[in-house]
Amino acid sequence: MFGPFRASHVSLSGLLWKTPWKLSVTRKANQRKRLKRVDGVIEAVRASGVECAALTKALELPKEHEMPARDKYTVFTPHARGYRKGVHKVPKFTRVAFFFFLASWRRTQCRFGWSPLPL
Repeated sequence: MFGPFRASHVSLSGLLWKTPWKLSVTRKANQRKRLKRVDGVIEAVRASGVECAALTKALELPKEHEMPARDKYTVFTPHARGYRKGVHKVPKFTRVAFFFFLASWRRTQCRFGWSPLPL
C-alpha cells in the first residue's frame, strides 16, 4: 500500500493521458488561427511566382473560411464509429500537415536535380 512498490494511478488502470473528449473554445480558436496562417503562407508562395506540384496541390485545398467545422476540427480514422476523431487526439497535430507539405515539396525539388534539404 505505501512504500516504493505502491500502485500508481496508471497501474490501477487510471488515465494515462488526460485528453479532453472535445476541443475547448480556446483550442478551436488556435486551430482557426493556425489554418489562417497556413492560408497566408500558401498565398505568399503563390504571389512569389514559384511553380511546383506541391503548390498546385495546396491551392486546390479549401481555405479556412470555406471549410466546414467537421473538416477543421476532426480527422479521418477507420477505427472510430463515425470514421472521424477530434484533431486534438492526433499526436503532434499542429505539425502533421506541414510535414506532408514539406515532404511533397522536397520530392518535387529532387526531380529537378537539387534539394535544399537533406534527404
